[in-house]
Amino acid sequence: MAVVLDLLHNDARPRHPEKAHRPDQPIQRKPDWIRVKAPGSPGWAETQRIVREHGLVTVCEEAGCPNIGECWEKKHATFMIMGDTCTRACAFCNVRTGLPQGLDGKEPARVADAVARLGLSHVVITSVDRDDLADGGAAHFAAVIRAIRGSSPGTTIEVLTPDFLRKDGALEVVVAARPDVFNHNLETVPAKYLKVRPGARYFHSVRLLQRVKELDPQMFTKSGIMVGLGEERNEVLQLMDDLRSAEVDFLTIGQYLQPTKKHHPVLRFVPPEEFRAYETTAYAKGFLLVSATPLTRSSHHAGADFARLQQARRDRLATA
Repeated sequence: MAVVLDLLHNDARPRHPEKAHRPDQPIQRKPDWIRVKAPGSPGWAETQRIVREHGLVTVCEEAGCPNIGECWEKKHATFMIMGDTCTRACAFCNVRTGLPQGLDGKEPARVADAVARLGLSHVVITSVDRDDLADGGAAHFAAVIRAIRGSSPGTTIEVLTPDFLRKDGALEVVVAARPDVFNHNLETVPAKYLKVRPGARYFHSVRLLQRVKELDPQMFTKSGIMVGLGEERNEVLQLMDDLRSAEVDFLTIGQYLQPTKKHHPVLRFVPPEEFRAYETTAYAKGFLLVSATPLTRSSHHAGADFARLQQARRDRLATA
């Protein structure tokens, strides 16, 4: 994927115009422990066909997720609503940046129909940041949730939302739509925000997750980070404490992989044993569920993880 042209969509417009002036950062060779299944199976092709027929965007493709071959083979696609263009310019993300188009009022129905066609028992809905909208897209999230509930009442719904920074009342709209899991990723430790996530505010994101629990104590909350961006171990442990102070239930930790030479470089490939150590520590701090591996991503194995999350809550209540 070149940064100069948007090859994903055969589009002559720059995909990341704000990064074009940056010096190239060499892309390191991936270690042996980072190996993924190449896309192309019949199941993958069927998932792609349904996504295309419904005119939908997936974060699997837009963000260049390494797990797309595995997930799409099982017809597990993560839908990215409100377009393919983000108003933020995070240093790690491969989603197109720029001025988005207006919202498509028919998108909720198309997402709901695709969920039914794929036969999903659990679906993850995420979005680009829409700082251009008065509510950050909260009402659109709610409309998608309602549409899925209407056509697939047995499907559990996980949302992975933006931070709704300076969008008073937006979070309440999404929570009122009653998703089963509310996810908002911190992405990295606070010391790295200025370079990695400059448009966001760390403690606002922590507070967002805490506010979800205040609004609905029974709603599962989830957050994730990437490692390999130059963070220190003690910073990751402090982040865990911050999330537990916000009563977050589920933590994901995965290896950052550099999309192009214009993105933030991988400063370190974290070995599997360190991920296992993070997992052990996170469980000791009280998370109901932890997924920490090099290839962990927010929506990877989300359906199976939701079942594990429910069981973990039942087990904890039984021993309380």
